[in-house]
Amino acid sequence: MNINHKKNSVLIFLPAKDFNEEEYLIISNQLLKSNYKIFIASDSPFVCIGSNGMKVKNDVQLYNVHHENFAGLILIGGKGTRNYWTNKLLHSVLKKFYDNKKTIGAICLAPIILAKAGLIKEKATCYFDHKKELEREGIDYQNIPVFVEQKIVTAQNPQSSNEFVTTFLSLLNK
Repeated sequence: MNINHKKNSVLIFLPAKDFNEEEYLIISNQLLKSNYKIFIASDSPFVCIGSNGMKVKNDVQLYNVHHENFAGLILIGGKGTRNYWTNKLLHSVLKKFYDNKKTIGAICLAPIILAKAGLIKEKATCYFDHKKELEREGIDYQNIPVFVEQKIVTAQNPQSSNEFVTTFLSLLNK
């Protein structure tokens, strides 16, 4: 991979099942329009299946992710995200992105993964119905659509997807 390719590549993590299709479509389309290459990571062996049956083929297995190949990483939400809140392999991948000062984004239920991995230090937002999960991790829940803490951007729900991806892109370019 040449250096420009790495700067313009974003990794999107999708749960193997029940990811939020609306979030995925808005975010991936905006990244592509902004001239970023997107790569899908998952622990699914073949395709990830959205909450309404949409199928997305993954490009890289979670265990094979190399942070140095990407400018940043986005975790898509949806009810399937709960299965990854305590996933040690995903936590390890995220820590490598974090330790190397890469931009990280999480939307809907996905910010809880960042909290449980110890990457969010003080404040974040997430899907309102799961704010107690953030608070259990010692995080001060912010009842706003998008919240930024250092190089981490968190968002509440599909309605905040556009603001989320715009904020993520601005952090990538800093």
